Parts: sequence; structure tokens; C-alpha cells
Amino acid sequence: MSKPDRFKTELHQRLLSRLAPWRDAAAWRIAFSGGLDSTVLLHLLAELSRHQRLPPLTAIHVHHGLQAVAASWPGHCRQVCQILGVPLQVVDVQVESGASLEQAARDARYAAFDATLQRGEVLLTAQHRDDQAETLMFRLLRGAGVRGLAAMPAQRRLGHGHLFRPLLDESRALLERYAREEGLSWIEDPSNKDSRFSRNYLRNHAMPMLTERWPQAIASMARSAAHLAEAQGLLDELAVQDLSLAQSPCAWPWLELPSLELAPLEVLSPARQRNALRHWLAPLTRLPDSDHWAGWDALRDAGPDGRPIWRLGNGQLHRAEGRIWWLSGIWLKDVAGSQHWSTASQPLHLPGNGMLQILGEVPRGGLHVHYRQGGEVLDVPDRGRRDLKRLLNEKRVPVFLRGRLPLLYRGEQLLAVANLPGLDADPRGDWRLHWLPPTNDHSLR
Repeated sequence: MSKPDRFKTELHQRLLSRLAPWRDAAAWRIAFSGGLDSTVLLHLLAELSRHQRLPPLTAIHVHHGLQAVAASWPGHCRQVCQILGVPLQVVDVQVESGASLEQAARDARYAAFDATLQRGEVLLTAQHRDDQAETLMFRLLRGAGVRGLAAMPAQRRLGHGHLFRPLLDESRALLERYAREEGLSWIEDPSNKDSRFSRNYLRNHAMPMLTERWPQAIASMARSAAHLAEAQGLLDELAVQDLSLAQSPCAWPWLELPSLELAPLEVLSPARQRNALRHWLAPLTRLPDSDHWAGWDALRDAGPDGRPIWRLGNGQLHRAEGRIWWLSGIWLKDVAGSQHWSTASQPLHLPGNGMLQILGEVPRGGLHVHYRQGGEVLDVPDRGRRDLKRLLNEKRVPVFLRGRLPLLYRGEQLLAVANLPGLDADPRGDWRLHWLPPTNDHSLR
């Protein structure tokens, strides 16, 4: 076997070995920018599919539209895919303006992948060892912790499927060699030469200087990222143990909001508290850096009458009734007004607040739904007329929930408060007011 053939065969074998756990996937989708790396990955997989039984291949090209020259890139990608016999899907995205164009474009790209990926499918991306080293260096300069310095994981969940990076252990030089020997053509993004972008500065200036002095710098950095990923795995295992003690059921099982019991967290060391919370918050929001954890200290240490709120990137953490609660999306918007319930035998959709229904025999009379404004009173069996605020205090209803509880009125009379035992039904038990609240993602559970 000639040297080029042996090189190609060995690369095929390494790739197949890494992809072995994903051979039974419903489909493989290849993130195809048209650049060198993704062109090599697409070509490798297209060739392997001719000799191996692989899941169906599809390429996805995300068109950001940030440069005039990019208008021709979807056409190039279609031509390459047509030659290789791989179907191509082009997705147009809108990149939000912000402080970091790099991050905004990445967010838009991965949002498109997330929306496209179906259950059981795997998205294959072409990041390589040099990318891993650059990511480590970039995050180190930003003061990242262990999770950030673990850089890019080889695989993770994405949408309904998984993301996998099969070339993460290969060097950029090796991919360039493969592309030259196979006569591949690819897109050269002119923005890659713009060193005003942080990653480009690292790639074009910092990394060449480091490798000139330490030729194994990139391999060493990638190895360090792997060590840090292993350390993060151990921290995640510890977090799962610590969170298991705090994930007790809340007093309102119909309230499907993420929450934790505070007491089991308070006995942990501050470092373990932060570790557990990072693990719990990771799927919910962008995490604060080490300089912005004072919000957690204030929330944890607030007195029993305090109403602390820790505001994070994608929502808020509230403390109420011995628990911490994650609120985001629709739960951060106030509800107000009233609705006439003309057909009370049918569920009533509450704008921005889920759905309400009467279980049992519908009470007679004109019914309305209101929200708290203050001063409400309710007739309670065997107790007479009671101030609603005091009743909510007795029930230990969290403050953030009180303004959302639907109140059923007949004329000026308050008949019931949804979902609160003893307050949500008529005295004879003929009917009960049942509320399906929204979840953080705006939907009903």
C-alpha cells in the first residue's frame, strides 16, 4: 500500500472507530459551512458510506448573511453535495446584534441546528485539535473555571438528538493534507483574516508564536482540556449527589417550576454550593462568572421576611418558603385584568397564565376571573369572612405566585382561589376550581 493510501486508510479507520457508538442513529447530519474542515468531514463520510453501512447522511448549511461574499456560499455547498451525493439543507438565520458578533453568530447557528435535529439523530461537526487548543486559550484569557477550560466536549445532547465531534483528536495540518491529496475545493472565509476578532487573533498571531517556541503546544493544550473535562465529570458527579438531597417535592405539585430545598444546600461549603448550583442552572441559563456570585450569597443569607431575587442571564432565582425557584419567560411578566367566563363548563384560557377549569357542577350566575389587587375577602366554611392576604400567608403561598392565582367571582363575591385546598371549592363540594399554570417555556404542562 502506498503512503498516501495508508494515510487515508488509517484516517478512515480512526473515524469509524470514533463513530462506532453512533452507527445505530436515525441519521447523521453534517454541519457543512463549506470551509476546509467541514469539507473534509463531508468527503470522508461520503466515501465511507460507499463501503460501510452508515445512517443516512444529510448536510446542513447555515447561512448567516453577514458578508456580501457569503451569498455565493450556499451555491458552492449545493454543488459539493451534489457531486458527493449527499442531500443538503440550507437554513437562513438572523444574527442578533450585540457586543460579540462571533458569539451571536454561533448562537444563531446552534439554534438552527437545535431546531433541525430530530429525535435519535446526530449532528456531526468538524472541530479539530487546533480548535480545541484555541478554545482553551480563549477561555483561559477570559478567566473561565473548570467547566469552561474543559473546552469543547466530544459529544453532548443537542435538541432532540446529540452533537458529536469526530475530528477533535486530529490536527488542522492533517485535514489540510487530506484535502490537498484528494483535490478538494473549499470556501476561504475572508473574515478569518480579521484579527479584530479574538479567535482570529489567537489563530493568526498567538498560536503560531507559541508553537514556534513549543512545537507540541497545541497537542499539550488539547490534552490539558481532556484532563479538565475529566475533572469536570467528577464535579458533576458530586453535584448530582448534593442536589439529590435538595430535590424534595414542593408543597404545590401542580406548580411545575424548577426548585430546590434550601436547607440541604446551606450546610455545604460555599464551593460545593456553587458547584451544585452551576450544575442545576446550566440547562436553564448562562452562568455568572466568579465575580457575580454575590447574588447567590445575598439570596441564601436573606432573613425570613426578605424577598431576595438573583437576576441571571435568562431568568431569575427567587427564594420563598424554604426553597429557591427558577423563573423565566412568561413567569417574569405580570398578569392583570379580568375575564368574563360565559361558558364555565368549558376551560378558560388565561392570557399569559395557563388555563382554568371548573371540575364538577358549574355554579350559577355570571362568573368572572380576576387577580389580586388587595383587600379581597373570602367566606371560609366554619371561619366566616377572612382577609385573602392572611389566608395566603397561612397557606405559605410564595409571593411570586400570589399575583398569578386565578380568583373566581360571581358579581362582587369572591367564590374561590384556584388550587388552594380549602379555598378552591364551594362548601358543599359540588365543584372545584382547577388551574393549569404555564411553565417557564410559556407552555402548559
